[in-house]
Amino acid sequence: MHEIVQIINGWIWGAPLIYLCLGAGLVFSLLTRFVQIRLFGEMLRLLFSSQESDRGISSFQALAVSLSGRVGTGNIAGVAAAIGFGGPGAIFWMWVVAFLGSATAYVESTLGQIYKEEDEGQYRGGPAFYIEKGMGQKWYAWIFAVATIVATGLLLPGVQSNAIGNAVELAVGGGGLVNSWFGELSLTKLIAAIALSSILGFIIFGGVKRIAHFTQFVVPIMAIGYIVTAVAIVGMNISALPDIFRLILKNAFTVQAFTGGAVFWGVKRGIFSNEAGQGTGPHAAAAAEVQHPAQQGLVQAFSVYIDTLFICTATALMILITKSYNVLDGLGLPLPGFNNVDASIDPNTPTFTQLAVDSAMPGIGTPFVAVALFFFAFTTLLAYYYIAETNVAYLRRYFRVPAELVILKILLIVSVFYGTIRTASLAWDLGEIGVGLMAWLNIVAILILFLMSKPAIKALWDYERQRKAGAKEYHFDPEELGIRNADFWQDDR
Repeated sequence: MHEIVQIINGWIWGAPLIYLCLGAGLVFSLLTRFVQIRLFGEMLRLLFSSQESDRGISSFQALAVSLSGRVGTGNIAGVAAAIGFGGPGAIFWMWVVAFLGSATAYVESTLGQIYKEEDEGQYRGGPAFYIEKGMGQKWYAWIFAVATIVATGLLLPGVQSNAIGNAVELAVGGGGLVNSWFGELSLTKLIAAIALSSILGFIIFGGVKRIAHFTQFVVPIMAIGYIVTAVAIVGMNISALPDIFRLILKNAFTVQAFTGGAVFWGVKRGIFSNEAGQGTGPHAAAAAEVQHPAQQGLVQAFSVYIDTLFICTATALMILITKSYNVLDGLGLPLPGFNNVDASIDPNTPTFTQLAVDSAMPGIGTPFVAVALFFFAFTTLLAYYYIAETNVAYLRRYFRVPAELVILKILLIVSVFYGTIRTASLAWDLGEIGVGLMAWLNIVAILILFLMSKPAIKALWDYERQRKAGAKEYHFDPEELGIRNADFWQDDR
């Protein structure tokens, strides 16, 4: 089974998708005149302008829900894998895809706001909605909705729960082996799987409001605590920092980097981590209560910075500065000069990160990363459920399956349980298939939407025009801008 999964993953994650992600980010950066730089101050201002209602959540809550999807295993195990398979230079390409992806995140999240709807007292939106309304292609929207339900409900949760299981096992030990339907398992992993599935079940039966309030509280605390720890570790080794940046840059532009090394793994793990272009961010963006669609697009663009430039960089610097990593060749063997730790360690696990923190905090570092990873990954699982639920709500307008949300919740919980106990490589391969499918469908859609009518770009121009005029209250008139089928904004005027 794993061999089949690897073949499918290789088809999806070939060079075309890598360059599509980079190319789309560059195109949108140019078209928005590098909005990720020009309006950085406005992003910060909007971040803390709270406007919540019974129908929608605030911009900060939407950012927290989105970050709970972006900030997860990719920031700890994903960065380790990028270094382990692509070398230190992969971190440079993670920075590149984050910088360019910030413009992509603006575009897709603004589209999510423009074409959102009110469904049973809550705002709903996302690629399925803007593909149908903006492109007029209902069949394409259905394909995206189904692909996203499969990806976020079945394929991706296993990546998060598997990382939690591996981190807990390293922190507290295996606890012996037990026989199960899945073969021999460590007792620790089995207990972690049962506990994680039970806690998740309790939370997801509470609805989007409970998810929003939970993530609004947890995400900032866990991110700040993790970054403070990373800064402390880097500070203890500050004299080595210039050499680390030289190492990253030197390895980012080698021949190997462009032939399946740093570029491939940096972009692949960068997109998995920051989700720009995947189509997941627009779901949370659409749920926000804002005066103008561009506002939430800017807030979501900033979330890419938080994810990659802050948290992923923190992880990378800890691993590199403490030399807690290996770089593997095509046969899975450590390369000369990059063989620093036990060669049997799987880079797909959070072990490199745990070793890095433990080197500075002996006896404390490994369990600290396990706890941090639990919160990072667990909030990502909540975001996955919300995204899957939104796409079920979209499809429910056309046909209904009895107890569809109950079925979705059960499948997600089963996926989390199974993901916790299976191998890390299989979990990542399945997750990457989910990410790749959504990225292909979503990036192609937003590029077509640009060619057709440029709705996100028009929204940005309109917002900047009002901002320059000194507006205190913003308004959005889609008809005036030549944007069709933005029914929510037309009815809400």
